[in-house]
Amino acid sequence: MSVLLLLISALVLIYLGIGGTRATITLVIALLIGVVLDDWHFLSLLLGGAALAFGLLLLFPTQLRKDRLSAPLLRWVKGKLPQLSATEAEALQTGTVDWDGELFSGQPDWSKLLAAAPAHLSNEEQAFLDGPVEELCGMLDDWKITNELYDLPEQAWTFIRHNGFFGLVIPKEDGGKGFSNTAHSEIVMKLSTRSVSAAVTVMVPNSLGPGELLMHYGTDAQKKHYLPRLAAGTEIPCFALTSPIAGSDAGAIPDKGIVCRGDWQGEQVLGLKVTWNKRYITLAPVATLIGLAIKVYDPDRLLGGEEEVGVTCVLVPADLEGVHRGARHLPMNTVFMNGPTWGTEVFIPMDQVIGGQAMLGRGWTMLLECLSIGRSISLPALGTGAGKVACLATGSYALVREQFGRSISQFEGVQEALEPIAGYTYMMDAARLLTAGMLDRGVWPAVPSAVLKYRNTDLMREVINHAMDVVAGRGVITGPRNFLSRAYQAVPIGITVEGANILTRSLMIFGQGAIRCHPFIAEEIAAAGMEDQQAAVEKFDGVFYRHLAHTTRNALRALVLGLTRGVLEPVPDRGNIRPCYRQLARFSAAFALLTDVTLLSVGGALKARQRLSGRMADCLVHLYYASAIIKQWHEEGYPPNQRPVVEWGLKTCLRDLQHQMRELIINFPVRSLRWPLRLLVFPLGATGLNGPGDPLGATVAASIVQDTPLRERITRGCFRTDNPDDPLGRVLQAYRLANETREMRARLHQAIRARNEDELDAIALLMGHERKQLVDWACEQDIIQGSECDALLEALTALYDVIRVDAFDADGLKELAAAAEGKRRVIERPPHE
Repeated sequence: MSVLLLLISALVLIYLGIGGTRATITLVIALLIGVVLDDWHFLSLLLGGAALAFGLLLLFPTQLRKDRLSAPLLRWVKGKLPQLSATEAEALQTGTVDWDGELFSGQPDWSKLLAAAPAHLSNEEQAFLDGPVEELCGMLDDWKITNELYDLPEQAWTFIRHNGFFGLVIPKEDGGKGFSNTAHSEIVMKLSTRSVSAAVTVMVPNSLGPGELLMHYGTDAQKKHYLPRLAAGTEIPCFALTSPIAGSDAGAIPDKGIVCRGDWQGEQVLGLKVTWNKRYITLAPVATLIGLAIKVYDPDRLLGGEEEVGVTCVLVPADLEGVHRGARHLPMNTVFMNGPTWGTEVFIPMDQVIGGQAMLGRGWTMLLECLSIGRSISLPALGTGAGKVACLATGSYALVREQFGRSISQFEGVQEALEPIAGYTYMMDAARLLTAGMLDRGVWPAVPSAVLKYRNTDLMREVINHAMDVVAGRGVITGPRNFLSRAYQAVPIGITVEGANILTRSLMIFGQGAIRCHPFIAEEIAAAGMEDQQAAVEKFDGVFYRHLAHTTRNALRALVLGLTRGVLEPVPDRGNIRPCYRQLARFSAAFALLTDVTLLSVGGALKARQRLSGRMADCLVHLYYASAIIKQWHEEGYPPNQRPVVEWGLKTCLRDLQHQMRELIINFPVRSLRWPLRLLVFPLGATGLNGPGDPLGATVAASIVQDTPLRERITRGCFRTDNPDDPLGRVLQAYRLANETREMRARLHQAIRARNEDELDAIALLMGHERKQLVDWACEQDIIQGSECDALLEALTALYDVIRVDAFDADGLKELAAAAEGKRRVIERPPHE
């Protein structure tokens, strides 16, 4: 009985996170009670005392514990922990941990999430969105940009430069706008709802590029010289990282700089001879300043150190002899400036190293930290923008498009497609704003940036595909009337750039997060890598037993919360979503447990277990996005009209989280651990979280069809126009007129259905071709009033116009083909390919 009471007491103490003196007193009392219940039996006292002694040995640091337990354990753990390359080790030192760390802890503190400063726009930033951004959107015709100009119009380039779009995040004292990361995200998102090419043109100089790197790492002289020029647009920057050979493996960059002396502006100075061959570089064809990631070597030891200096970021003026740029890629026929750049032994002085000579070899750290900012903003904003314009246009089209005498938005099959368009767009927006808020608080979110880039671009694909299903034939005919084709064509760009989604999901999110966000793993890896054995044991001893308690606590929490559906977990009560909080707390504990089990059992083989890593990444994604939904609803004051889309998002995340965790356990690579994990994580079975039901789904689908405040909230930040000659304006005008004439059109349809077959045939002919005669007939039949005729005719004309598609003159196409023949010439390969 004494041993049993000690064990139960120890587990309760671990579950509650109680240690130190209080734990010791509790364990002693448990032993005494057990011995008393055993009538002071000698065996009970002996076994209980031994168990207590072992427990105290684990609880308090002693030399005995270090020598007899910690030292052997450290030797064993060394073989289990992942082995990190120099590049990976450097990556783990970059960025900071925020809410992602709470999710990895297994016991997220929801008050921290709710109390964190939210994404916010200043009056100046809002005015810029309502003024210059709106004006720029209004001058963009995406059909002409992508099919006639193959570029933004010169008017747009001039406007972008003169209004500071290239200096959104550059401080005001350096000539920029000094806007927040939230403002940057909102600007890119709004532009993307009008033109992907324009959005990319603006976002790249403000995210990963020379400007961002110079602000954080540049010398004072570099900042003074370049930042005002970048902000004014007199210098057009690009940053070249990707090479044909290395691809996504940045550690294998073949581009190099050799330390040497050379001539620069008439003087012999120390510098680099740079040779590079890069591709997929946005703005490279028009860049005047090329940022490069290269590996620096010092074969003559001019710097006095090692021959291999390391990855370095440098600035190369595009007008130097030997610099090649100007050729263009056409990514999925979008026409933002993108292309290759290469050069051979181009000399630059050390002053052109970002941060100066002292930053040689520090480029990888610089890139990772800045990339976490850019990846949190650019592509997630593009994905959200695509979702918003899909909601606005497709929801409007679904209302006005009629089949079988009624709006297609009333068909359940169409509602099944509209439902995720609305729900996923709200979800993307919430995650975008959560992460932008982190950035504005000074967080460098290495793991959330990967989560957001992967998930928002993936959801963009889901949303646009569903939108195409709804719009159907109207969406596949390319031409100036099509409001979806450009977004549809651009989807693969977001999926593949800034870290392809396959790589991001299967290697980066969990592979980096498991170590970066874990409360103990990074310290244990550091201890295992120390050469001083005594110091290593000392460090390891101070971490391992806390880690052991952490893992045990999460195993207990996963089991108890799984058995009780989280009822024992204290959670916030605002918003009346306590069951969702409890399930998220339960799955966070399970995720933390699975993280520890994975690292312990799979260890260094994790890189090769990419299905496992990918499923763990998906679990983190769903935890993060559910948190974002809660945070967004909280910041907006829990408006009741948003409850349907909030509940839809939370139920969807929980369903998908349950599914991924179940698949992970079923396929866990260590077979002997599958049943124990299933018992701990799903003690009652992997059931009960079935996602949104059909009634809720229908309500969410209607949220982007009906003209309500919720539709306005979901599509907030999207560019709008009522110009009937614009592809979006055309459908929005039809939507407005359809709502304004809803009652009179209902009368017209009711009257038509009451007619005999001969009359119906004649009326159908009028509906298709002679709307004026149809309206006159309705007036003669007293179906509508004379004062309503003009409004009804305008609405019927707009409703027919919105379903029309483009058809091109055959002779004109032949003339276009003849004029284009031989004009799109493929350049010779760069010399290093």
